[in-house]
Amino acid sequence: MLAALAMSLFAFLGVFTMAGPANAESEPPEESAYSISGILNFESEPVEGVSLTVEGDGYTETVESGEDGRWRVPVPGPGNYTVTLDTETLPDGVDLRNEDGATAEVTEDEWSTTNVGRLFALGEDTRQSSNFGSQLIERLVAGLNFGLLIALGAIGITLIFGTTGLNNFSHGELVTFGGLMAWLFAVVMGLNIFVALIIVVILGAAFGWVQDAALWKPLRKRGVRLVPAMIVSIGLGLALRYIYQLFFGGAILPMSSVGLSGAIEFGPVRITTGSLLSMGISIVTLVLVGLFLTRTRVGKATRAVSDNPSLASASGINVDRIIRIVWTTAGGLAALAGVMLALYRQSSWDMGFQVLLLMFAAVTLGGLGSAYGALVGSLVVGIFVELSTLFIPADLKYAAALLILILVLLVRPQGILGRRERVG
Repeated sequence: MLAALAMSLFAFLGVFTMAGPANAESEPPEESAYSISGILNFESEPVEGVSLTVEGDGYTETVESGEDGRWRVPVPGPGNYTVTLDTETLPDGVDLRNEDGATAEVTEDEWSTTNVGRLFALGEDTRQSSNFGSQLIERLVAGLNFGLLIALGAIGITLIFGTTGLNNFSHGELVTFGGLMAWLFAVVMGLNIFVALIIVVILGAAFGWVQDAALWKPLRKRGVRLVPAMIVSIGLGLALRYIYQLFFGGAILPMSSVGLSGAIEFGPVRITTGSLLSMGISIVTLVLVGLFLTRTRVGKATRAVSDNPSLASASGINVDRIIRIVWTTAGGLAALAGVMLALYRQSSWDMGFQVLLLMFAAVTLGGLGSAYGALVGSLVVGIFVELSTLFIPADLKYAAALLILILVLLVRPQGILGRRERVG
């Protein structure tokens, strides 16, 4: 039933997606905020006049390093690119440290800030330590941003688990819903991104409400146990994921045309306006959620249901109403996370599924059922994911986050802010 409702919704919205703009641009805007850059040094001296070519996503551009050895190539937006250094243009006596070091790859996952740096090693390694500091700061900022995005989704997971005991494996599709709707309203329909943001959060909250009303409450009334319910959530996630693919396709849906292409420099770090916006909105939202849980009657009732549903019901709390509010709130937060993630890494049909395991890792790391634990766990996961790229290939960074989860649970099984269960 829920899948049928989703298909009806997307069939209606699919009329608008047909008229969407092209997904790729052959040339970047004149003032493109996105770029690939680097610096060429040999024995602590800049190397001028070296030719470098960037290719990818139907775009090719060649530049030369300047008097200070720096080079920068503007690109249409986040994507996969290949940077090639023309060794024929190297000055006499200047050689690459490695014979196969003339080519560098830039992957889509690396676009957490507006600029991706690439270094070509020339001569002896005399400049590695001076560059590491700026890279470390860049990764820390990117990790903080990514951690805040994960937290928006993870808090919904932990609230649902705390009040119902359900591990909702379809939660990633609520995140995807937000990202796809943001692309539909902001890019296809051309709405202001802030107007689109409000609409998407309302739709996400409504989607969460519908899920509980149409599926989860009837299952609870029938006494379906948690393991079968978890399997239902896995099936629902699969169904929604391929419904998204059916209506939106399997390609990446760029968000670079929503008017947030500017960038601000903070010392060695250059951050896009979209990333700054997402960090600001995430922080404000998380503070409001914290105040909601601690200062309002509904928030206190939610915590009471999470601690002991039977006792909360005996105390006069309408448990079903609280669970409905939790599902609605979780849907809105997940949709907001999807919008922020789309601004951070573009939108796609499986974007929520890609970060689902990280959200569960954050919830488990922080302590199951603890909203504040989910926040702490998300920040740990986000920062560790980005910092790990300084030492391991970017393709393995998510595995590194799961490794830190295992190590923490070996020392503290209940998680960072979780409570140890009493036995006996």
